[in-house]
This record gives sequence, structure tokens and C-alpha cells, in this order.
Amino acid sequence: MSTDIAIIGIGLHPFGRHDGVLAIEMGVTAARRALADAGVGWSDMDLACAGSLEVLQPDTMNKWMGLTGIPFTNLFNGCATGGNLLLTTAHAINAGAGDLGIAIGMDKHPRGAFSVGDDLAGLGLGQWYGETGMAVNPQFFSMKTKRYMHDHGISEDCLHRVAMKAFKNGSLNPEAWRRKALSYDEIATSPMVCDPLRKYHFCSPSEGAAAMVLCKADRAHRYTSNPIFIRADVFKTRRYGSFEVMHPSVPANSTPGPSVQASQAAFEAAGIGPEEIDVIQVQDTEVGHEIMHMAECGFCKDGEQEALVRQGATEIGGRLPINTDGGLLANGEPVGASGLRQIHEVCLQLRGEAGARQVPGSPKTGFTHVYGFPGVSCATVLSR
Repeated sequence: MSTDIAIIGIGLHPFGRHDGVLAIEMGVTAARRALADAGVGWSDMDLACAGSLEVLQPDTMNKWMGLTGIPFTNLFNGCATGGNLLLTTAHAINAGAGDLGIAIGMDKHPRGAFSVGDDLAGLGLGQWYGETGMAVNPQFFSMKTKRYMHDHGISEDCLHRVAMKAFKNGSLNPEAWRRKALSYDEIATSPMVCDPLRKYHFCSPSEGAAAMVLCKADRAHRYTSNPIFIRADVFKTRRYGSFEVMHPSVPANSTPGPSVQASQAAFEAAGIGPEEIDVIQVQDTEVGHEIMHMAECGFCKDGEQEALVRQGATEIGGRLPINTDGGLLANGEPVGASGLRQIHEVCLQLRGEAGARQVPGSPKTGFTHVYGFPGVSCATVLSR
């Protein structure tokens, strides 16, 4: 992308539980905050993209924003929706569809584990998949995590420490859902859900929204003194042989997953390597995913996570600050919004506006990564 596109405005509706507030109303709030941050209005937008699992047609938010005739694209790519919203908006601007665009993610999920419902035929799976519990995400996550722990020497202690970091970071984030730091013992003795994953190892479905205003990089300083540039944004789907969500079997010969493909391609496109990233956000639907994605995205080798976590390398003040806003564990996951929440956090960090959770040393580069059903990933490299 060669820094052709800049983020000039960011907005967030706090994540958590908001009784009586519609998902689309949260999207409107986030969009208005992003527009105000950029110093522009809805009538200035040439195009918009929005994504949601629960909202059938997010573009109906025009009812609140203004009936300006704006071209408005809806998309959904599981937990990778937010990354693809940014990518789609940026591509449209680069293609000449307009000078200013906005990406908006929103969702409002019920309590309880994510599920695909009772009828699995439409996904190409037999009912046995649901009847054995595999259609409920925790079962799959626990199996994948346990296998990774066995293969690469990751201990339960590492799982607890990753969760403890997430809740500590969340306690520093006024927009997070869970803003109470939890002790090691509280996490380690919390109820077992699916061995080896306990209650406080998981994120929860939640509610919230996030939005970004984008423009061509050469126009960015007309609107803001601190634009954030998109160095690369890459979306990938799974290949045959990768072990992903909703996979009915374990492949005999494994293939690198979409997170590996997306992150490698993003770093290549950006012209920098993982060692040059100052702030990192990776998908942490549960603690095992944060650990696995550290290696899949190139920040360490498989098995090195144990020592890095114990040494504090992934803490806000460490050399690999990961999920500085508390990640999904502290924020929960409104699926359509979580990827843009990551972008929002990296933008704050690169602007030096993250408050109590600010990464020291004036960070210049950031990386975000989302991974979702049925095996899709989006990786983004940002810089100031």
C-alpha cells in the first residue's frame, strides 16, 4: 500500500453490555466520534463500509447519519471483519471511488459462547459436529491450544500469565468492558471450561462499535497534524491442510494457517519486519490464541512464548507490548467491531494518546492481526 492511505479520524463506542442500545446506534456513535476526530462531517464522506454479524444491513445507519446518497458497502468475514473493512475502504479510495471514506464495525451479541446454531448443513458440516460440542467455539479452542502446548512446551503457568496481563491492561483502559485486574490465583483457580482453558482464559461476546475515517495520504495534513499511515493491509483465507475453526478433522500434513500467510505478506508489502514493530495487537479469543499468534505473526519462534511471557516482554513496558488495551479478554468481542478496535488502539499509541497504558519510547510502528471463522485472517502494518 506504500503509505498511500492515512487514518485521519478514529472513534469508539465503549465495549461491554449496553442494555437498551441497538448495535446500529453504537455504530452511529463510533462513526460520529471518528468524524469529529477528523474534523469532517458525514456529508464529506464519499464512501462507507460497515460490518456486523448481528445487524443484517448496517448501511441503514444512514437513517441517523444523513441520507446523502453515499455508496455504502456491507461485509462480514467473521472475527476478521474489522481488518477487511479497513482494507476495503482503503482499496476503494485508491481505486478512485472518492477522497474520504469511513469504515465502521458494530455488534451486539447475547451472553454465552459463540455458536453457529443447530443446522450445520449450510456450512458443509454434519450434525455430529455440533452434537459433540465442536460447534461451540471453546471446545475447538481448547483442543488446538492443548495440542500446541504439547508440541511446543507451553505450560498452564503461561496461560495464566497471559490472562493476568490482559486484565491488568484492561484496568488501565477506560473504554474496556472489564476494568478490574485479576490476580494469578484468581485466574488459575477459576472454573475449568474446556481443559486446559479456564473461565478467565476466554473472552466473552460483547457489544460495541469502532470507526475510522480514511483519506489519501497526500491529503491527510489538511485534516490532522498526526495522521497514521497504512503501510500494509492483507486479508487471507485458509489453505488445504491448515487446522481452523469449524474444521471437521485434523490434517495429516499441516499447512501454515491464514495468520501466517497474512502477516508475512503484510510485512513484505510494508517493507519492514516484525522486529521493527513497536506496538502489537493479535487476536486473543482465548489465551492460547495470543500465544500461538505471537509465533504465527513472526514475533517469536514456536515455544519461545513461555520465556517471553515470564520475562515480561509482552507487557506494556516490554520489548513486545501485546494487546495494550486488554485485548479481547478485557474488552469482549463484538465481532464486527473488534478488528477496528485494534486499529483504534494502535492509532492512540502511535499518537501518544493512550494515557495510563501508553507504550514508552514514542512508538512509531504498529501491527494488528485478526483471525476468525472459518479460517480467515487480516494483518495490518501502521506507522506515523
